[in-house]
Amino acid sequence: MAVKELKSKAMNKKNVFSFLFTILATIIVWNLPTDSFGIDGLTVVQQRIIAIFVFATLSWLTESIPAWATSLVIIMTMCLTVSNNSLAFFKGDETDAAFGTLLKSKAIMASFADPVIMLFLGGFTLAIAASKFGLDVLLARNLIRPFGKKSENVLLGFLLITGFFSMFVSNTATAAMMLTFLTPVFAALPANGKGRIALTMSIPVAANLGGMGTPIGTPPNAIALQQLSEMGMSIDFGKWMMFMLPLVLLLLFISWRVILWFYPFTQKTIELNIQGHVHEGWKMWVVSGTFILTILLWVLPSDMTGIDSNTVALVPMGLFALTGVITRKDLSEIDWSVIWMVAGGFALGLGLNGSGLADAAIESIPFGEWSPIVILLVSGLICYFLSNFISNTATAALLVPILATVCKGMGGSLASIGGTATVLVGIAVAASSAMCLPISTPPNAIAFSTGLVKQNEMLKVGLTMGIVTMVLGYILLYFIGQMGLI
Repeated sequence: MAVKELKSKAMNKKNVFSFLFTILATIIVWNLPTDSFGIDGLTVVQQRIIAIFVFATLSWLTESIPAWATSLVIIMTMCLTVSNNSLAFFKGDETDAAFGTLLKSKAIMASFADPVIMLFLGGFTLAIAASKFGLDVLLARNLIRPFGKKSENVLLGFLLITGFFSMFVSNTATAAMMLTFLTPVFAALPANGKGRIALTMSIPVAANLGGMGTPIGTPPNAIALQQLSEMGMSIDFGKWMMFMLPLVLLLLFISWRVILWFYPFTQKTIELNIQGHVHEGWKMWVVSGTFILTILLWVLPSDMTGIDSNTVALVPMGLFALTGVITRKDLSEIDWSVIWMVAGGFALGLGLNGSGLADAAIESIPFGEWSPIVILLVSGLICYFLSNFISNTATAALLVPILATVCKGMGGSLASIGGTATVLVGIAVAASSAMCLPISTPPNAIAFSTGLVKQNEMLKVGLTMGIVTMVLGYILLYFIGQMGLI
């Protein structure tokens, strides 16, 4: 107990120091002479955006305050200091070119209601309803049955099922659910065997990889898509799945062999008994029907259905509210912290573009002379490295707006690698590839908390699959970009 208290005090001191350093750095950047940034014609408003970006970067990197809290502070600060409803002290003469143009506060606040946010809310709603009425248990029981009782095949079954669930359900919730299903299985395995490690590791690996399969699988996907949409390069739900689903399936099969190579089973068969209650009333039919309808509308091309993926997300929310499947109490289960984090990233992007800072940077920095291959690889490696230590959502929220500016400045030179979409979707791939440590992703943390897997054991599988995912993912993006499919 005393050791835990000492660690907690040390962590608190570190957070306080990091927070004070972040505030000091932000204040310094806020008050530097505008000509010290090397951007011609930098305005006061644009300098404030840079300072807010510095605050976001340091806060997300040091985690001195929760990641979702950082996003709320970003939006609050932007509304109070760079919007048309700023505090009087921060308002200047907008006719003065040196001051710049203030953003509309409504546009900043609208980050919370971006269409991509609706997409996430629809996904969360489906997940809550599926869990509440036992659709997840029903699917798990029936999907695992074809894999039989052979230990290696059971491992493959858990990889594929977890990957499937995490395409439509939060990977954190998926990992927690699937590890619960595994609890009775562990009792039947030898305590000193490697089978327990193999099954435990299969859950976070599959949850991380499965998230790449759909736009709602993980927040970095949504952040990349929203930025592309703003740049007039929309990728709909079906098109995303068309090239990412085969990649996910290939990676899940590779992870199966990698896990077995590191941690082979000593017991050749496993008896499965997935526990859980399945609701048998009419509401279960509503949940099942809505689940199928929503996925069908997401997968079908929008020019066939007439509605886009974001609008489709309203279908489960509306139907479940109308039929009483989802109640007011159920809404509290929505992971609002993720919503706020994503919104903070959108607000940063709005600040960069709406203030004219992105255009000013493009004119001042010769992005067009940079190598497209170098930009693609370096951005992916930076994202991969950061995502292993901080939230992949925070990493994507930081990097995507910056890379959008870089890509815009490079103009037609990016055509050799498939354009801006290749770089930004690459960030989503790199973020999902990061799974080396218990702190890398929530599914990793959940698996580590079971005590069945050690940090070095997680590192072996996580690093191997991270490298494989990065290599195959970027090769795929390069070739589909060359063919003009994104």
